[in-house]
Amino acid sequence: MYKATVTIKLKKGVLNPEGRTIQRALNFLGFNDVKEVQTYKMIDIIMEGESEEKVREEVEEMCKKLLANPVIHDYEIKVEKIE
Repeated sequence: MYKATVTIKLKKGVLNPEGRTIQRALNFLGFNDVKEVQTYKMIDIIMEGESEEKVREEVEEMCKKLLANPVIHDYEIKVEKIE
């Protein structure tokens, strides 16, 4: 069994309205030192696979087909063997 963690973030230069809203809310609450907030999406996938490499390849395909929009997202994949 393997656990693949996919971290998806907006590409540099793409507006992040959720991060901007959080930043403004924090400022409103008195946290005036906060100048920027970036938000990320993290997805954990538990799956069977022949090897770490095969799992990574399959998760890469998942990202390309469904999990991330390559026009606006960058993503990282971390795979670890679990018991």
